[in-house]
Amino acid sequence: MHDDRSLIESRLERVLNERIRPAVYGERVPLTVGIWDAPDEPVPVVEGIAAVREPIAPGEPWGPPWGTSWLTVSGTVPTEWAGRTVEALIDLGFDRDTPGFQCEGLVYLPDGTPVKGLNPRNQWVRIGDPVTGGEQVLLHVEAAANPIVLDNPPFRPTSLGDKATAGRAPQYVLGRMDLAVLDRTVWELVQDLEVLGELMPELPADSARRWDILRAVERALDAVDLQDVGGTAAAARALLTDVLAAPAHASAHRISAVGHAHIDSAWLWPLRETVRKVARTTANMTALLEDEPDFVYTMSQAQQYAWIKEHRPEVYARVRQAVADGRFVPTGGMWVESDTNMPGSEAMARQFVYGKRFFLDEFGIESDEVWLPDTFGFAAGLPQIIRASGSSSLLTQKISWSRTNSFPHHTFSWEGIDGSRVFTHFPPMDTYNAGLEGREVAHAARNFREKGMAGRSLAPTGLGDGGGGTTREMIAKAARLRDLEGSARVEWESPAEFFAKARAEYPEPPVWVGELYLELHRGTLTSQAGTKQGNRRSEHLLREAELWSATAAVRAGLPYPYEALDRIWKTVLLHQFHDILPGSSIAWVHREAEATYAALAVELRAIIDAAELALAGGGEPSGEGVVVFNAAPHARGGVPAGGAAPAVGTGSGSDQAGTVTASARVGGGHVLDNGLLRVEIDGRGLVVSVFDLAADRESLAEGRPANLLQLHPDLPNMWDAWDVDAYYRNTVTDLTAAERVGVSAESPRAVTVRVERSFGQSRAVQLLTLAAGHKRLDVDTEVDWRETEKFLKVAFPLDVHADRYAAETQFGHVYRPTHTNTSWDAARFEVCNHRFLHLAEPAWGVALVTDSTYGHDVSRSADDSGHGVTVTVRLSLLRAPRFPDPETDQGVHRFRYALLPGASIDDAVREGYAINLPERRVPGTAAVDPLVAVDHESVVVSALKLADDGSGDVVVRLYEAGGTRARTTLTAAFPLLCATPCDLLERPLSDASPAEVQDGQVELRLRPFEIVTLRLRGC
Repeated sequence: MHDDRSLIESRLERVLNERIRPAVYGERVPLTVGIWDAPDEPVPVVEGIAAVREPIAPGEPWGPPWGTSWLTVSGTVPTEWAGRTVEALIDLGFDRDTPGFQCEGLVYLPDGTPVKGLNPRNQWVRIGDPVTGGEQVLLHVEAAANPIVLDNPPFRPTSLGDKATAGRAPQYVLGRMDLAVLDRTVWELVQDLEVLGELMPELPADSARRWDILRAVERALDAVDLQDVGGTAAAARALLTDVLAAPAHASAHRISAVGHAHIDSAWLWPLRETVRKVARTTANMTALLEDEPDFVYTMSQAQQYAWIKEHRPEVYARVRQAVADGRFVPTGGMWVESDTNMPGSEAMARQFVYGKRFFLDEFGIESDEVWLPDTFGFAAGLPQIIRASGSSSLLTQKISWSRTNSFPHHTFSWEGIDGSRVFTHFPPMDTYNAGLEGREVAHAARNFREKGMAGRSLAPTGLGDGGGGTTREMIAKAARLRDLEGSARVEWESPAEFFAKARAEYPEPPVWVGELYLELHRGTLTSQAGTKQGNRRSEHLLREAELWSATAAVRAGLPYPYEALDRIWKTVLLHQFHDILPGSSIAWVHREAEATYAALAVELRAIIDAAELALAGGGEPSGEGVVVFNAAPHARGGVPAGGAAPAVGTGSGSDQAGTVTASARVGGGHVLDNGLLRVEIDGRGLVVSVFDLAADRESLAEGRPANLLQLHPDLPNMWDAWDVDAYYRNTVTDLTAAERVGVSAESPRAVTVRVERSFGQSRAVQLLTLAAGHKRLDVDTEVDWRETEKFLKVAFPLDVHADRYAAETQFGHVYRPTHTNTSWDAARFEVCNHRFLHLAEPAWGVALVTDSTYGHDVSRSADDSGHGVTVTVRLSLLRAPRFPDPETDQGVHRFRYALLPGASIDDAVREGYAINLPERRVPGTAAVDPLVAVDHESVVVSALKLADDGSGDVVVRLYEAGGTRARTTLTAAFPLLCATPCDLLERPLSDASPAEVQDGQVELRLRPFEIVTLRLRGC
């Protein structure tokens, strides 16, 4: 037989596109349309429905960028359509290829009841099934003219990302607006032919199954009268019955499909638009659940449920009912699908606290699985946090985006820094927006890495990123793929059902230890510095607010600000979403984020001030005394950790010993000496020596200056705000020219050298300070940044022989190599840290601590002698990508960081907290003993607060920070009745007894990096 595959397959494609699909709606009548443009932001539904309309017809433009237009469509069902299925087809001017990234709509009945969302793949609204004929149709559409920011070609700078710069030009042209008869037989024929047409090319060319399908499709096409598709569709379908009924092979891969709509809480649209996206999607999904009895839908992000509860209560009522029915499944247990690299320890924990508590309070449901399909890599501290929240499973697929190395597993056990393990699954379909197309299903089966040991995977199915969800066409595909020869088996199942079956068939999966690093999107550790600084400072202000409010509640009877702290935490957690904190959203999002952070800072400082004044006993600010409050988890300056003491002299609780001197340096510059360090700054303002006097050794590599600002070109191949491509390192400009170098402040307590530089269109001013009694060189850098597509770093070449270094992550630190022995090592050329980095030889180490940066790189090179090693640490300060925000980071930024020669890990932890938690000076005279104290240097109190349930119990969370085993005594400075070990949600652990309390003390033993949460109840 001759090979005529391409002939038949091409015929199928053309006939489907040009004859059969158009015949799905063979009879149409136009609708009448009126429009009203809201003047600015979206208006309430009642106002939108009541507004006076102007006529508009298909082919006419509408919708300024980010505008809202209210359309009214009206018409009459022809009487001759009686007994048939009729739908309204509403085309707002859609581009079928970019659902979720363009205009959308939500349809309402005249009484304001929401019906369903509209998007390019979901333009229909059911009028009747069947109709009686003569019905009057009146629908209102809240149409959002969201501009296409990610256009074709993509990643081009655009002003459309902010309402303030987008202009008013209409973005869309209204498409056809019709009433139409749905020919269900033709529609079913389309689904039959699509499934078979997509399956054929995935089968071997010499397989009998492929040829069976080809011949059946040929016969079906022969049976279709192209001038009477509706009249011949049933006959064509009958000829496909046998090939669609052939069962799958016994060994076929099994796919658990779950309805899904990944909805970015902000990205190429602002937060306010996400509220409406969630309403549109959930309206569609609850309606689809009513129509399709086998369908199961899942949705993560408690914040998104809270939005529809507040803004669309009618839709939320439908969601609640579907959840109660077990069909709409809350998953993930987090407030949002957050970034997991940059959020601090407590913030990461609170993502689970607030997410899980919302689901428990609203639905009585606690999900075991964590759902993070699109997050840009996973920190090594996350497994313990997941387990401490009461969950034990994780789903993501983002690691499949890595560009250098292919991850070796799809189902495995992920081990974190403390040894906690989480059962983890990466869908081998390599998408979280599956359409169940033949190529996707075949790819999942072929790609699955656990063949021979396991045989099932998960497929999040539905339109996503901008929402949309599962379509009826996807459900039709799943029905045909349930048991079909040549295909994987597809079945609708919830995430919990999938994970239960996956665990059962694979009880001993392979183990991956350490971070799940995404070899892509490395620039997100630096882009939008203002957003990142707002996050870091909000996290630490929240620590202070909880600490001092709890202390003041116990000591002074001050009411604890439960509601304010709850609201602020939720706002901070929202802004840790994986396109906000990483800096990859449009300008509108980051403009609002920075304003939000500024407002939160004012509110948090007011909470802190009120608590501290109540504790200090100073009353009015005019009081004579001053009390120094130390919110850090380590004592400093004579002030205990989590306590306060009256100031002594001009210092803190007590002055540090010693003085600082400044002298001229031979060859130009300055020498600063405090008896612990001798620092040389040359005439260019570069640090050329940091000598540890006690250790009698130099910190810096010979001949290589530190605190060196370096500028790189930065134009990645794509994903501008997201990516830093390795070739950026090929070209670098050292910023060595200085306009001014001089001592700007000098006293026996501290000396500061001021350095001023200009480069390109930008300017940098640095203050280098050596203080008495501190083995630390502080640097305060202010940059007026006016560059585009540049990357600014600051380098510290260190004379340390180290093949690995420590970077702080949640509740501990992770070690990474300084070398590039393997492709896995080489791919980590830009990575994340929190407050510190630490390098060490066996008897000596050095640390860098930072107040607001996250991205950095560490490289290893031979020193000038050729016999030693230089390890260079570079902090990433600023980027200037032009997409999606063409003005990224333009303006003034301030960074503080410090170099600590001779530092241990414990020193790095202590100073990292100190630079982020400055002492506060408050009028008063009273000393404040800490509510809780621990006596081991490596045991750190992460949070001290009152219990969320309003009981008045004190909750303390602590962890072992040094990577060693620790035994510590926790002492409560209030009458203590019992200390109950809890999970992150402050619930008693089922496998732990109350800790023994003796004289207000509790003895604790901690494993390396172990988190312990205790609920302390007073007598």
